[in-house]
Amino acid sequence: MTGESDLRVLLSDLRPELHPGRYVYATAPDGGVPSGATPVVTVREAEGLTLVLPEAEAVAVGLPYSYVTGWITLRVHSALEAVGLTAAVSLALTDAGISCNVVAGFHHDHLFVPYERSAEAVAVLEALASESGTG
Repeated sequence: MTGESDLRVLLSDLRPELHPGRYVYATAPDGGVPSGATPVVTVREAEGLTLVLPEAEAVAVGLPYSYVTGWITLRVHSALEAVGLTAAVSLALTDAGISCNVVAGFHHDHLFVPYERSAEAVAVLEALASESGTG
């Protein structure tokens, strides 16, 4: 199935889903994923391997971490070449004073927001979807 690229359709069909649990950002000390860790995101940078993983796993494998987040998946199947989705979502969360880190997967976009504001972020995104309805 080809992803959606029409911004109005994307916004009206966001369907944000909050995953249970707390997720954190950590850096793998040797550039590899530690045994016992199952990150939901990895990003290789010149400075090392960034991991986003459940907080309990970071603690269990002894990884220092920062930025405790909630993980929200936008269930709309967005095309990778779609224009404006990240900007619109970021603006809505910015207007609410909620920081957000966005990761694009092949089928969906994933947002990492401050854990204590996760439910509020979902409500902001649901309001954005409602306001963007295709009628």
